[in-house]
Amino acid sequence: MQLSSNSLSEKMTFSTVFNDFKQLTKVGLSLSVVFSSLAGYLLAVEKIQLSTLILLAIGGYLMVGASNAFNQIIEKDTDALMKRTMNRPLPSGRMHVSMAMVIAVSFTIVGLAILYSINPKSALFGAISIFLYTSIYTPLKAVTPLSVFVGAIPGAIPFMLGWVAATNNFSIEPGMLFLIQFFWQFPHFWAIAWLQFDEYKKAGFNLMPMGQKNRKAVVQIIIYTVCLTLVSIIPVLKITGSFYIYPLTALILVFLGSTMLYYAIKLYKHQTNKEARQLMLSSVLYITLVQIIYVVDKFLH
Repeated sequence: MQLSSNSLSEKMTFSTVFNDFKQLTKVGLSLSVVFSSLAGYLLAVEKIQLSTLILLAIGGYLMVGASNAFNQIIEKDTDALMKRTMNRPLPSGRMHVSMAMVIAVSFTIVGLAILYSINPKSALFGAISIFLYTSIYTPLKAVTPLSVFVGAIPGAIPFMLGWVAATNNFSIEPGMLFLIQFFWQFPHFWAIAWLQFDEYKKAGFNLMPMGQKNRKAVVQIIIYTVCLTLVSIIPVLKITGSFYIYPLTALILVFLGSTMLYYAIKLYKHQTNKEARQLMLSSVLYITLVQIIYVVDKFLH
């Protein structure tokens, strides 16, 4: 009986440690970033190399995991003030800061080494992403809503990183992929900031544009949603090098963008969390489908 009780306790401990590890590195977010990188890679290559694809997935995951771990080390005290984050491994005391630091540093070194093994430019963009997210975006969050603009840069790197990993070249095509994901960050993140407004306030964060949760903020969301849709269909004009799409694909993207715009306008009218949540979910659907549609379109050329 004692043996089975010990095994149960070990299992529970392992389960807790594993869940804490997943929370520290934000596995869900990291996997969505890996998805973006792989989509960018598939858009660029003529012939898929499985080894590069696997290295990109692992390197990309470690890069984002490192950024998230550093972020949670820096925000340990503010995380303790918010319901959404107070049960994370560091504020709850289940994990020591030194352990989190070991994970963050290990992920950074191994992740960048893996990206470097693909090509040096991939490692460079990976390093820029970790640096901006950890050293500039995270501290700025407590200072100014403009931090969202800084955070949008590392947030937009993964899609572009896939193209760079495939070609070892930064040109108009990966620049375009960067621009698409850059504009997408704003309606997506401001919808989250709307939902978490009171919680963020407790921690001293105000991430809404101009610091206000009102119609003026939603006007910004609407503007960026329109810009996102326009930028997403620019490749139909065939002015973006080897990255171009069919007119039918552009029409599908306009429809997807219009769906996001519909929820943004609803948020403008009603200003409730229900519309903000709908906008946030439609933005996640948008970026996921856009990446899939681009890849499908490419393989139809």
